[in-house]
Amino acid sequence: MTAKQVLDAFSETLMQDERILSPRERELLMNILQNSRAVSNSNPETQSAVNATIARSVGETVAQRAFTLLGGSIVEQILAGSRISSEETSAATTIPYNAVPAPAPQPPGAPQPPGVKRPSPGAPQPPQGPHPPGHRPSPQPPAHGPMKDPPAPQPPGAPQPPGVHAPRSVQPLSVPVQQGNHQSQQDSHSGVGVLDAPAIERAQCVVLDEFLAPQELDELVNYALEHEAEFQNSAVVSPSGDLGAIDYSHRRSRVLMDLGKHEQIILERIRGVLPRVLEQLGIEEFSITQVEAQITASNDGDFFGAHCDDSQEMIASRRMTFVYFFHREPRPFEGGELRLHDSRKGEHEGTGSYQRIVPQSNQIVFFPCSVLHEITAVECRSQVFADSRFTLNGWLHN
Repeated sequence: MTAKQVLDAFSETLMQDERILSPRERELLMNILQNSRAVSNSNPETQSAVNATIARSVGETVAQRAFTLLGGSIVEQILAGSRISSEETSAATTIPYNAVPAPAPQPPGAPQPPGVKRPSPGAPQPPQGPHPPGHRPSPQPPAHGPMKDPPAPQPPGAPQPPGVHAPRSVQPLSVPVQQGNHQSQQDSHSGVGVLDAPAIERAQCVVLDEFLAPQELDELVNYALEHEAEFQNSAVVSPSGDLGAIDYSHRRSRVLMDLGKHEQIILERIRGVLPRVLEQLGIEEFSITQVEAQITASNDGDFFGAHCDDSQEMIASRRMTFVYFFHREPRPFEGGELRLHDSRKGEHEGTGSYQRIVPQSNQIVFFPCSVLHEITAVECRSQVFADSRFTLNGWLHN
């Protein structure tokens, strides 16, 4: 195999890697190229100029993402694995991209493609995924759980919540889920090569709109407002297994455990769509042995740090999480996004990429309990309870 063949294969791998170019980006790129050819067929000079501009822009983007993700030593690893001499590759300064014409050479100081330059020792690492204000990342985040009388908040330095499980691939069902920032971190355990990089497990979710009838939605909103005094501080599962632990550094909100008639209404709807949801998620149907449900109110500054919902032995039977959004209109708060994090296979930490779901009233989201997820900080300027971000959320046990 020649050096050019190796680099061509490497380029094709890069173009197909969803961490570098998402399927939508690749589709958009191909449409742009096809349209540019169709429009400029009669003028070769125009077509050449358009292609060069596209190639330069795309080439810089792909090279910068690949360099950040894979590191500078990948080309050396590929060439060493193919037993190609350094003389054969000494002239290779850019990676040829099969989908578009090769990008123009980069000026000094510009981002270079993978294999051209090693990151300098001590260079800053790419940032981790976003965390809400006041959140302290912990090696083992907790999950939801039924509440006891809440004890005193844990002081700084107390044991942190338990571990998480890695999510699987995403297959949205109803509406598009907005893609979050791709901030991939270089693997610190090895030189990172495209041949050795662990597979990315995409966070799965299914989103359904207009889940309840308008009258049912109005009654649920009124029910939550009428029972304001019964909402209690949200609890988490502590490292020792206690279900009523309060940890304001990881979760802050209020919950109502008595849902009245609304619990039965929403569970009947969930049972009706569950076969379709499981099919879309690629999960076999299972017998529901237990259901947990609660109404959560999140006001100004409230959030929930990254966690999984089945990470403790006592709640390991949880299979499916559901989050139903409802609130007053127009929406009286900002933030409070549900973020479902991707992860590398076999690892318990997010990759920096995630699915971003902005709360929409009368919308429900389903995802496996093993998916790492978080709720970003809510901004509610009025700080009035009625203006809170409300959810009717819960878990289906197998």
